[in-house]
Amino acid sequence: MSLIWQTSRRELVPTHRPLVMGILNVTPDSFSDGGRFFDSSTSDGESLAIHAAIEAAVRLQADGADIIDIGGESTRPYSDPVAEAEERRRVVPVIEGLAGRLTIPISIDTSKASVAAAAIRAGAEIINDVTGLEGNPDMVRTVVETGVGVCVMHMRGTPQTMQDAPAYGNVVEEIRGYLIQRRDACQAAGIELSRICLDPGIGFGKTHEHNFQLMRGVTRFVDLGCVCLIGHSRKGFIKKCLTEIVERSGQPYDPLAGTLGVSLAAATAGAHVLRVHDVGQTVQALELFSRCRDSGLQAT
Repeated sequence: MSLIWQTSRRELVPTHRPLVMGILNVTPDSFSDGGRFFDSSTSDGESLAIHAAIEAAVRLQADGADIIDIGGESTRPYSDPVAEAEERRRVVPVIEGLAGRLTIPISIDTSKASVAAAAIRAGAEIINDVTGLEGNPDMVRTVVETGVGVCVMHMRGTPQTMQDAPAYGNVVEEIRGYLIQRRDACQAAGIELSRICLDPGIGFGKTHEHNFQLMRGVTRFVDLGCVCLIGHSRKGFIKKCLTEIVERSGQPYDPLAGTLGVSLAAATAGAHVLRVHDVGQTVQALELFSRCRDSGLQAT
């Protein structure tokens, strides 16, 4: 039977393919698309940026996204933290502007409880927290009181420290243990299992080789009784691997090709949600991939 991810308004059910979470960064400095929907130089520039972000979210839905994940603070390695008021100012108008225009749920990518609460009031149904609900003491209470879905991710350290020589004895089993601990802690705090999504945190406090080990071990994360999310899109381990290949062939590096390859590997392993930038191409690849198989997602 397929797992269910319960938000504050609906049930999300992965069926023949993983759900696709489309990324919408309203930041000046995200590693892949920072600045695309951010302009605070003038009031007109800011209004235009908000409008562009809203339209981009509508396009992501048209491309087949099942969820839109909106973030106002970059979590790339060594990024600077953003004040709560500034993060709210970036994301809330976009979420409010999408009211009535989307039929799919909005996720707020934040580790700040006040930002999450404001986003929920504006219409968000999911909190995606890279700190595993440990970075802010009020975040668990916010999830419990609002009844939203939550994505609990593993990150070693903070964005400012996570890539300072990360080391593990067994990266797959250590992160699996962490996710089990966070799952149980969330349940003990009053968050229903069906509301919890678990994410091993590709690229967050891991070397390139750690990331490949995690991808080879995805089956260890999909059997924990919760929906499992993989967020690999355009990450550095893909670029490193493909750059070595294209240097030999003379072809240009294509981040989309690499991301699609990892997406299909995650789907094969039974991942329930894929968080990506290139929604349309990912949906098309997954649909064809599913059609060519005897069945859809592996039973979990």
